[in-house]
This record gives sequence, C-alpha cells and structure tokens, in this order.
Amino acid sequence: MSLLFFSSLQLLCCGLHREILASKVGLMVVFSKAGVSNYSTLLLSEKRGMLYVGAREVIFALNLSYIAEKIHEVNWTVSEQKQIQCKNKGKSKETECLNYIRILHEFNDEKLYVCGTFAFQPTCDYLTIKDFQLQGQNKEIRGQCPFDPAQRYTSVMVDGELYSGTVNNFLGSEPIITRGQLRTEYLLPWLNEPSFVYSDVIRESENNPDGDDDKIYFFFNEVAVEYEFNGKLKMPRIARVCKGDQGGSRTLQKRWTSFLKAKLICHLPESNFVFNIVHDVFILKTPNWKETIFYGVFTSQWSNLGMSAVCAFNMSSVEDVFSKGKYMQSAAFEHSHVKWVRYSGQVPTPRPGSCMNNEARAQKINSSLHLPDKTLQFVKDHPLMEDPVNPIGNGPKLVKRNVNYKQIVVDRVRALDNSLNDVLFVATDTGLLHKAINYDNEMHIIEEIQLFPNSEPVQTLLLDNKFLYAGSDSGVVQVPVAFCEKYKTCTDCILARDPYCAWNPESNSCIWVRKGDMRNSNLMQNLKGDAVPCIAEDGRLTSAGKFLHTPEFKMEPGGFKELKCHLASRLATVVWKFNNESLNDGLKYRLYRNNLLILQLSKRDSGVYECWTMEDVKGNRHEHLVERYSLSVEPLSEAVTAPPTTSFTQAEGNSATTQASINKGGTASHPVTTQIQTSLPTSTISTLTFSILKSLSTGSSLSNAQGVLEASRAQQSNSILVFFLVVFALLFLVLLSYNCYMKYLPASCLKLRTCVVGDGKKPECDYENVSEGLVKQQAVKINSDHQGGEQMPAGDKGYETESDCGNGKLPNTEKPQELKEIQENHKVQSAEPEKDVDIKFIDDEAQSLC
Repeated sequence: MSLLFFSSLQLLCCGLHREILASKVGLMVVFSKAGVSNYSTLLLSEKRGMLYVGAREVIFALNLSYIAEKIHEVNWTVSEQKQIQCKNKGKSKETECLNYIRILHEFNDEKLYVCGTFAFQPTCDYLTIKDFQLQGQNKEIRGQCPFDPAQRYTSVMVDGELYSGTVNNFLGSEPIITRGQLRTEYLLPWLNEPSFVYSDVIRESENNPDGDDDKIYFFFNEVAVEYEFNGKLKMPRIARVCKGDQGGSRTLQKRWTSFLKAKLICHLPESNFVFNIVHDVFILKTPNWKETIFYGVFTSQWSNLGMSAVCAFNMSSVEDVFSKGKYMQSAAFEHSHVKWVRYSGQVPTPRPGSCMNNEARAQKINSSLHLPDKTLQFVKDHPLMEDPVNPIGNGPKLVKRNVNYKQIVVDRVRALDNSLNDVLFVATDTGLLHKAINYDNEMHIIEEIQLFPNSEPVQTLLLDNKFLYAGSDSGVVQVPVAFCEKYKTCTDCILARDPYCAWNPESNSCIWVRKGDMRNSNLMQNLKGDAVPCIAEDGRLTSAGKFLHTPEFKMEPGGFKELKCHLASRLATVVWKFNNESLNDGLKYRLYRNNLLILQLSKRDSGVYECWTMEDVKGNRHEHLVERYSLSVEPLSEAVTAPPTTSFTQAEGNSATTQASINKGGTASHPVTTQIQTSLPTSTISTLTFSILKSLSTGSSLSNAQGVLEASRAQQSNSILVFFLVVFALLFLVLLSYNCYMKYLPASCLKLRTCVVGDGKKPECDYENVSEGLVKQQAVKINSDHQGGEQMPAGDKGYETESDCGNGKLPNTEKPQELKEIQENHKVQSAEPEKDVDIKFIDDEAQSLC
C-alpha cells in the first residue's frame, strides 16, 4: 500500500485526511510505495488530470491535484533468464539488471509509449490508458532508451514520432540523436562523448512568413572538439534538427541533413569566469516563437568552486546563429591547442543545415532528399557553428555559492500591477527548492523549501498551474507554487515580493492572487518592497492583541534552550535581543538557522528574548518583531543553607552552575546563596555546542538535542571517573616499582627488577642459568690468559648469591673454595689491599647479560 506523507515547509508527518489537506494549501504531499525506488520519469497530462510516474519496474497513474491518490498501477518486470544474461555481462543482478522506466510519453488519446532499460536490453511497449495495461509487444529497440540506468538521456514525442538522444550500443560508445532510422553520424565533430540533458520542439512553422519548418532542439555537454588540452574540456551545446528532415539521397543516407550545433555561453563578464556544464533546461514558450526564452542551470566543470548559475537565452538569438552564423572547420596547427578555425570559403546553396523553406522551394527543392551532394557534404564536414549563443544581459540571472543546482522550471506570473514576472524554481542535489524572481535586474530568492528530508537529489521537476512535482529516488513530492498563508502580517506579505501573494485587509490574511482578483482594488501588493502602507495595518492588528502572545518557558540550570524564529522573508536579517540588548554569536549564544541557542543556562539567563528582522528596501529600513519569549531559569533542587564564603564566581559561557537560595523564615532581606560550579574548558563547550548543532541540523527535535546534552554530561562524568582511576593506577605502579627497586618485595619482584635495571631485557631464565652461561664464557678467557695455571671447569658456577640479577654486589658470606683459588691466582702485587678484580669483572658481565 502506498505510503503517504504530508508536510509543511520543513516537517513531514503522517496520517492527515484528504479533506484536511484540501483545506490547507501550505501542505506538501509525498507519494511512494514500499519496495519501489527511482521515481525519475514524470509525465503531466492536464487534460486527463493525471500524473504518470515511471519508477523501477512499475508505472503509476496519480491524481494530478492530489498525488497521494493512486488511480492505476502496472508492473513491468524482467524475466529471470534476462537477469542472468545481464549478470553474465558483468552487471549487478540486484540493481542494474532490472527495468528502469526511462521514456514515458503520450502517443495518442488511447495509449502511452513507454520504454525501459530492461536489464541492459532497452525495450519499448504501449500502455493503454483506459485499463492501464501493457500490450505486451516488448520490442527491443536501440537508440531510443539508454542501456545503463545511470546514463544521461533525453527524449520528446512530436506528432507521434520519438526524438531521442542516447547511445546505440551496450558499451555506450555510440552516442546518437535519432528519430526512427534517421540518426547522427558516428563522427567526433558531430557528437564527442555527449551527456544529454534536455530536448523539446519549437513550432516555428505556425504563421511563419518564410515557410520554415518546426525544429527540435537538444541540449547536452560534450568534450570540446575545437580545443585540445591535457584534460578533457567540456562544452555546453545546443543542437537542432528539422522535423521534416528525411536524410539525403546519396550523401548522408538515413542521416540528418539539418544537424547543426553551437556552444552556449554562461559566464561572469567582470571576472570572465565560465560555467561550462549545463544540468537542465526549461523552455518558456510563447505564442510567438521568436519571443520564446529558455533558462539553463549551469555549474563549472571544476566542481570544487561550489558555484551555480542560471542563464536565460532568446530563441531568436539561437536561430540567428544557425541561419546566419559562420561555420567552423578542422585544421592542423603545430604547437597550438586550437584544432578548429572559422571557415572562410564559399558556402554552398541552399544553406547547409537549413530546413525546407520558401527559398529552397523556389529552387524546386521540396525535400532533403533533393538537396545537392555539395550541400550535404558540407554539412557532414561542418556541423559546428563558430558563433556562440550569448545569454540575455550578457551574464547570469542568478548566481549562488555553495549550492549545486540540478533542475529548473519557470512560471510567468502576472502581478496586480499587470506586469509579467518570470518566477524560477530551482532544485538542488540536496533536495532543496529555491524560488527566485528578478526585480530591477537583481535576482532575489523568495523562499527555500526542503522537498526531501534525507537531502537526496531532485532528479525531475515539473510544473503546472498550481503545483510543482519533484521526483527523486525515494518518491514524488507535490508542492504548491506559493505559500502565501505563512505571511502573518501585511509587512511580511509585501516584503516577500512574491507575485503570487497579496494582502487582503478584509480577511487580515495574505492570499493567493487569482486571475479574478486583478480587479480587486483592496488587495495590497508591491513587488518593489514598499511596505509603508502596512504600518497602520499591522499597528491595528497589534493593538487588537493578535501578536502579543509571549510563550513562557521554565528551564533548569545547566542545560540549553533553543528559541525559534520563523522568518517570512529570506531577504531579511535576524537580530536577537535579550532584555532589549542585542546578542552576539559566541560561546554562550549561538545563532543557528536564525534560531537562538542558549548554552549552559543559569539564573542570569532569565528574561525576555525577542527576534527582530531587519530589511533594507530602496533605502528604507524595515524592522519587525517576529517572536518574543519569556525564559525563567529555576534551581534544580531545594535551597541549601551555607556560609556566604562558600560561593564561587561563575565564569559566563564556560561553566555549568546550580544555584539554590533560601530566605530563612521568610524574613531575611539577603538570602544566602550556595553555588555549585563545575568549570568546563572552552574546548569542551565548543565540542558540546558542535554536537548540539549537529543534532539539530540532522532534523532532530529539541528533545533529541537535550539528549545530546545529557549524553555529553554523562560522558564528562565518565571521563572524570576514568581520569581518577588512571591516576590511582599510575600511583600504584610507581609505589610498586619503588618497593621492588629497594628490594622490599619478595624474590619474584626482584626478578622483574633485574629486567628493569638491566636495560629492559627480559631474562630468559633465573639468575642461576645466567650465571652458568657467564662462567662458561669467562672460563675460556681466564684459561687463555693463564695457560700454565689450573683450568676452571666449564660448568662451574663460580659463586652463589641471591637471585638479584644485575645487583652488582656480592653477599657478605664466606667465598666458596673455587673462588678463593681464582683469587689466589690473580692477586695484584702491590702495597694496597687485595681487590677482587676478576670477581667484579664477572659481576659486571652478569649485569650486562641481565
């Protein structure tokens, strides 16, 4: 069963009834089904009131006004045999070897044309609309649908014929733009590693005085053939073919004779910074095709720059490049990266790449099959135009840092002053939707909406008169194009500068402007941001007590509190005040997404907090009180009587303090206060703040963030306990080592001492074995020095002592007979007393061995 989610701007919640949703315009609806993913193919059918969704191995038909209502569903799976064949080709059976719906178009009034990857064997079929069943033809067709689910592609259905930009083989090495059997050449000047983005038809034949043909435009990125660098330089392109193209008779048989392409320019003129990757295009069509404008979302090939731009182009400029521009030709130059130059020779007639028009018909050329070979050969060798397509205004309409725009749709809205405004809806790779509009050549982002809570990329974006529809890997979202009801005051409604919204003094609300409301003179709207007429209106509402409610919070010391501030306008800045004093962002107070986070609460944090918005519009500064809170920090436990000298001074922002006060008998004028302070270093406060902000940024509630604080406290307590345990353990080891060194402990410790004193070498045995090996070595040396004397047995131990290897001292007991004999043989003849030279030498050797 479908999983339904309803959401406001930020929070998705379950279980709302359909009638409740219909009464609240500001809610979003999300459709998804358990076990189904990749909702990336969407098709709007306004005349049927349907939204068709192509996902992985399933196709849905949803109610266009309320997508939570599923009308139809049909599965289209891959057989086990085809999955095994796909797996044997090195693909993943669990993911790649399934059927991803990639093409979904209305073929006629009775059926849809659908295609899927079908385990790397692209297959197409027809889907009857009435009973929503596949006809089961399952035709394996190449050149219409991609093999790989991850490949970029584009397609458009024009008068029952499918135009596609995709690849023609399993390896993806044959990119083509095709219609039936007609396709592009497999030549690098035609298509060089393209990544297709978008395609659509422009009806240029309607009321055309030149008798021109309709044209299908393709947008893609490709490796530039006109330049050659160490790396692959990519270039955004626009290409076109003519609807009536039938290929050539001898040259370019079953090939496009009207294929031409040009580069799109989207750059910052002041810095000459170029956005050379186009991600999506939306064509804003008008009755007169020459007034048609298309918008493109661009980024840089070097994504580490983190900038996105939106550029607008005139379709008439595109036509001038293709019909009047210069061609390029390949040329070989040594020591130059330029490989293509302008063609300066004579251009054959009819003009290469042009559609059939009145000029061609006057030469009795009514079809591309009648074109001369000279013209066709020229098109084959010169598909690239030299002149670029420059943007309107010679620069972007919108530039945004630290975002990656992926999808765009545009709506043309008529305001109350009868002006037309293009409203841009741009989606990012993190599930955000930006709503932007241009005022006085300045682009403003009206609002930002989180479409998907998991920050997943928006893969598809569609627009109708009332709603936006966004597809991602997890589901489909339906969003109203305006959230006027969130503006609670006249000032907020006007300063939002949303052409969809206007303030209604009669209902004291910000309403959605309909076509019938244009004649209502009571509605207030000013896209220039002049909110002066709202001063009296908001004053009347305030005096009526509508905005005087002040929430009160009672907190315990030592914790933290988040105070929210809901901004109605993204163009305003936030200023927080505490008891009429402005607050600065620091260790004590943190400003996070316009909300105020108060850390390490203490009694002195009690008071009134206010959130003010400041906005400058045309030199006028507008200040507006948005939120007001009353915060009271009370002691955690009952008061404890203590001498005043036990008080500690609190370090603000760096301590957690618990206070308790008592008034003895209720008569004392100065209560005795005991403060229990646990000092926290600045690094600890910063780490704790980072943990709380991270918890809040992931969408966790305040209780979860409070859990982070409690966990941090517990972790701090555990850290202190561990610290003391480590200190006691170290003291114990020090005492143990000292007593062992001083020989106050048994023999087992003395053996350990021997290893410590003896350069850290671990004894292989007890002292007796070490002494035995030492005597064996010294016996050879002594006997070699005194060959005439009595030799010492090799196995003789020489002497016995306590097991204190490495001590270097002999016990004060009588020496064994063997040692006396050695001393007699090695006496030093002098007036000084006798010295046990060799015994000391043996002791030193024993110490070194140990």
